[in-house]
Amino acid sequence: MTAEARRAEPPLTERQEARRRRILRAAAQLACRGGFEAVQMREVAEAAGVALGTLYRYFPSKIHLLVALMEDQLQDLRRALRRHPPTGDDAAGRVAETLMRAFRALQRDPHLADAMVRALTFADRGASAEVEAVSRLTTKIVLDAMGLAEPTQEQLSVVRVIEHTWHSALITWLSGRESIAQVGRDIETVCGLIGPRPAGTG
Repeated sequence: MTAEARRAEPPLTERQEARRRRILRAAAQLACRGGFEAVQMREVAEAAGVALGTLYRYFPSKIHLLVALMEDQLQDLRRALRRHPPTGDDAAGRVAETLMRAFRALQRDPHLADAMVRALTFADRGASAEVEAVSRLTTKIVLDAMGLAEPTQEQLSVVRVIEHTWHSALITWLSGRESIAQVGRDIETVCGLIGPRPAGTG
């Protein structure tokens, strides 16, 4: 099924959504145990209590599944941030705090983080809908921290650079090439691009 066809599908019923969530939980549990390689579609189906064919109707491949799982994790993060928003005095500080909270959440389950980030990195055009959903959600999380409802194109460009840096920092940390302290410094540096908030925005 193409990305366009999946976007055109009607919303899931309550029963279908419950099944989808079981699948995501099963994938997360397997990933926590052994990372990317541990997530095998047959084992996910068995753990979720669904037929293999049913699993493939929801997620055409492991890549689709793990990228969707990353979106689900980011949704949880956004809800947590809305309950306990960042407390920095300026937008740059709030965004840096937000991204480091996201990083620490991923740090708690490094195998799961590695599986999701690898899937996002390996995703091709066939998983573009899922990748776009993750990108849009990440942008919303950053804009929430900045306090912007209607960003300018220039501000969106800065957000994209911040997102790219965060993603790159995740990859280098997961590969053991960058320390947590360095991740924090990189995030603080790139968030400095935000600068003062122009008058009349919000």
